[in-house]
Amino acid sequence: MIDQTAIIDPSAKIANSAHVGPYSVIGPAVEIGEGTFIGPHVVIQGPTKIGRDNKIFQFSSIGEMPQDLKFQGEQTYLEIGDRNTIREFCTFNRGTVQDKTTTRIGHDNFFMAYVHVAHDCQIGNHAIFANNASLAGHVTIEDYVTLSGFSGVFQFCRVGAYSFVATNSVIIKDVPPFIKVSGYYAKPFGLNTIGLQRRGFTEDVLILLRRAYKIIYRNGLTIAKAIEELRKMECVEVQQLIQFIETSRSGITR
Repeated sequence: MIDQTAIIDPSAKIANSAHVGPYSVIGPAVEIGEGTFIGPHVVIQGPTKIGRDNKIFQFSSIGEMPQDLKFQGEQTYLEIGDRNTIREFCTFNRGTVQDKTTTRIGHDNFFMAYVHVAHDCQIGNHAIFANNASLAGHVTIEDYVTLSGFSGVFQFCRVGAYSFVATNSVIIKDVPPFIKVSGYYAKPFGLNTIGLQRRGFTEDVLILLRRAYKIIYRNGLTIAKAIEELRKMECVEVQQLIQFIETSRSGITR
């Protein structure tokens, strides 16, 4: 399952059922799990741990040192979960000791071509990154987020679960869960209704989330007053919104 032209460091740990394609380079302190496919001309540097049944396509650079001037060769990490698809020319960097030390990617994510994930990013599960979507360092992407093509996220921003970021958008503030944003710089454009319906959200929940969106964005309230109104609503998803807003360090997109 390992092509004879691949260059594998002796310290790398590659599962028996993993596949490594022609001319790929696997460096020291790399672990590759069962069933993972590494295409041709892929470079993976360590310390990097890759889980099961991932697919990494040609010309990707995985686990390289962070693009951060503070980095002085410290031992930092990249961890990738299971069943992720990483298409051509993606670049995923390790973390820095100034933050989390580890860049983490969860399970079942789809990264299209030319996606960049910088140091210390934390990515959940089932996210979709369209072509050329880019994350600066220290970004958090929650579950079921969609980042459209050529979108970018500034350092230390969070993008909440089930949200949708439109093409060419630039995120400089936290994006609350369940909403759509668009623009340079990104502004809210309503609830991510289609995405939520596709994920099985009921009409009753959608009604409550629409009401919550109006409280936050349409009623002219301060954030503090909006949260007071949201607390009156008995809905798990609305409570998730409250928790996200209250823990925001960058402020939310408005």
